[in-house]
Amino acid sequence: MYVKVYEYHIMPDKLEEYFRIQEKVSHIYRKYIDSKTTYLQSNDDPTKWLEITTYKSEQDYQINIDLINEQAEIQILFNEFQALLIPENSHIKEEAFTKVAVIK
Repeated sequence: MYVKVYEYHIMPDKLEEYFRIQEKVSHIYRKYIDSKTTYLQSNDDPTKWLEITTYKSEQDYQINIDLINEQAEIQILFNEFQALLIPENSHIKEEAFTKVAVIK
C-alpha cells in the first residue's frame, strides 16, 4: 500500500469548517480513487494535525491524482483549507511511505 502523510496546524476555532472541507474533498477523491484517510490531532499541541491516507498502490495514486487536481472544486477547497492554517505556521509537510507490515 502507498501512504501519504500530511502535517499541518489548524486554527482551533476552525475545526468544524476543517471537517466540512475534508468531507467534500473525500467525496471528490472517491470518484477517482479508492482511499482511506485518518485524521490525528496532537495531544501536546491541539493545533497540530496529521492526515494519513492509504491507497492501493503508488501507481494508482499517480494515475488519478492529476485527474483529481484538475477539478475546479478541489482547487477551491484547497484554498479554503489554506485559510484555516495558523498564519505563523502555515507550512504543510508532505511525505510518502510504503506500508510494509501490520503487527497485531
